Amino acid sequence: MSTHRLATGHVSALLALPEHLDATAARAADRALPGGWSLTAASATESVDVEVTRGSAAVTVTGDTVRLRLPPSVTASDTLAYVTYTALERVRQQQLKITVHATALIVPEGRAVLLLGTKGAGKTSTALALAARGWTHAGDDLVVLGESGDGTVAVWPGKSTAAVRAPAQPLAPKPHRALEPFAVGPAPLAHIVRLAVHPALGTASITPAVPLSVNERLRLHELLGRSISGLPTPLNGVTGVPYGPVWPLDTPGLARWRSHLITRLASCQFDYLHAPDPETAADLLSKEDGNG
Repeated sequence: MSTHRLATGHVSALLALPEHLDATAARAADRALPGGWSLTAASATESVDVEVTRGSAAVTVTGDTVRLRLPPSVTASDTLAYVTYTALERVRQQQLKITVHATALIVPEGRAVLLLGTKGAGKTSTALALAARGWTHAGDDLVVLGESGDGTVAVWPGKSTAAVRAPAQPLAPKPHRALEPFAVGPAPLAHIVRLAVHPALGTASITPAVPLSVNERLRLHELLGRSISGLPTPLNGVTGVPYGPVWPLDTPGLARWRSHLITRLASCQFDYLHAPDPETAADLLSKEDGNG
């Protein structure tokens, strides 16, 4: 085995890989993951956080080490980047950071806005409309939330590319494009918006979600628990997914911290926004966040 320092998702950890493993394909996934994905040489002076071996797919935990057994074809693919990212979610949450399925932007004054919603809710198209109004991208579909020692919740830059389909080609594959301008560091979270953009929503509206309903709290619990359960969203680009429905990474302490984080999120401005198109949604948000 060879030992490396892996940096991804705004944490770093020791990674053990089979000798002579070619990680070229994994490095190509760098822009598809929050915080990138990079390896540097390291000496094995301490226990590794993630160990990758070849064989039939399996995920186990021994002490503080996550052991990934992957088929040779998987270790040679970009899946190596995605699964090692997920394997570090426990380390990430121990450091009070967490991966979420969301889109984020930073308003010109420096505050972060988090857009929540299911696949197809209009997060990416609304973010592009906001960027045209002077906002800065901070991640599409995958972003990292972090809590500082004083309890401030911040957004750390997420995935720096987005899949955008041309309007004239609704059935064509979505080409990926770089998001510009893109955040270079964390920003304090000031506003959370659960978004729904659809032509059938003829009347645009933005209404408070606080106090959070039971259903909203359940949705947030599911959102915050996805990555540590081995269910990151999206999985675009991954081939030969090498794990079952739940990874053995979670701990009672981390579950309690996620519940605490929901309380912190509920203290932010939290709204539901409905709009018939992304431009209208962007207009409402620009007005709401002082840039209209």
